Amino acid sequence: MGTTQKVIMVSGAARGMGAAIAKKFYDEGWCVSLGMRKPQMPAWATDKERVLIGHYDALDTTTEASWVESTIKHFGHINAVVANAGIGIWKNIIDISEREMDDLLDVHIKSPRRLVKAAWEQLVACGSGRVVMIGSLSSKRVYDSDSGPYAVSKFATLALAHSIRHTGFEYGIRATVICPGFVKTDMVEGMMPELNMTPPEEIARVAHFLVTSPNEVSISEIPVNCRAEESY
Repeated sequence: MGTTQKVIMVSGAARGMGAAIAKKFYDEGWCVSLGMRKPQMPAWATDKERVLIGHYDALDTTTEASWVESTIKHFGHINAVVANAGIGIWKNIIDISEREMDDLLDVHIKSPRRLVKAAWEQLVACGSGRVVMIGSLSSKRVYDSDSGPYAVSKFATLALAHSIRHTGFEYGIRATVICPGFVKTDMVEGMMPELNMTPPEEIARVAHFLVTSPNEVSISEIPVNCRAEESY
């Protein structure tokens, strides 16, 4: 694989926003490394040389480094990382169990940090490394009591991205959090009418804009909503 061919890693790429983001970059000519708990080649991947399927499980602390290693071995380098994998646990801060709270923090904070750390040398080496974190409007506000613990973890996702941005800025690394409201995925199925939800393909367009913007365009966060709220 030539060094001119750009390579992006996308976690949680089996469905929803992750699948849409991966397909967008593939359609734009990128090589894509797809992190999945149950690896399976997507139907849209007709050029298999530009697609790598990697095993990634945010609750397994060994998979970030091994996925990065396999990506480098296959493509030779890494230009961008999209930390998209997420879970939803809808309980208030009192009723949620310790294990459930740990899972939210592991998936939304600890695993993305390990993933970016594993890819760090590659992101520095390319001079324009990009990190996109998929946060939520719950990174900005607490929607209701049962979304409280989820919001705690997503607020931390926002802080993680800002930390990455500060740490890597002098090396050309730019980090952004996309903060969507309701997106038409199975995570929020039945929570509101689908017609009022943002299609995942629109989040993919935002991610592509961020990753392909020059170093002189540093965007720390982008809220994306499908309806009018007081601030978003």
